[in-house]
Amino acid sequence: MKTVKIQKLTRENFHKYGTYAALIDPMDQEATGPKDAPLAFFRDMLQEDFGGAVPSFSTCRIQPRPLIVTDAEFHNFTGEVAMPLDQDAIVWLAPATASDEFPADTVEAFLVPKGTMIAIRPGVWHHGAYATENKPLNVMIVLPERAYLNDNCCMTLPADKQVALEF
Repeated sequence: MKTVKIQKLTRENFHKYGTYAALIDPMDQEATGPKDAPLAFFRDMLQEDFGGAVPSFSTCRIQPRPLIVTDAEFHNFTGEVAMPLDQDAIVWLAPATASDEFPADTVEAFLVPKGTMIAIRPGVWHHGAYATENKPLNVMIVLPERAYLNDNCCMTLPADKQVALEF
């Protein structure tokens, strides 16, 4: 089984998969006025193209589990947005491919601080996040309405394609 080191999230190492914004601590973002004002508005921090579809906000509740990639998915026509709500999360991603053959050798893993929203490009391989604490993790997911039914290629990986994640 291949092992992948979990990386700190940076713009440089995440850009090939999408973008992100720290919504709870946005001080590195542009504001409409002084950042220390009684009311500071940090605008347009993150965008995702849903192809004109209506975005649907969902919660994915994830129980603590081993850091092993056993399932994978991608969406052909839409990106996906995710934000860990109550603890840091570990996400793994692999670049989009021309086929539905899982690219285990290209998997990368990232530590996403709670309150940081990531926008994953269409075609990028991913699946549910992993909790960093020994309690359930709640992740907000934004997808076009019903994308999980009409634009989702999801699979359970055979043992030789599974990937271990480690700090």
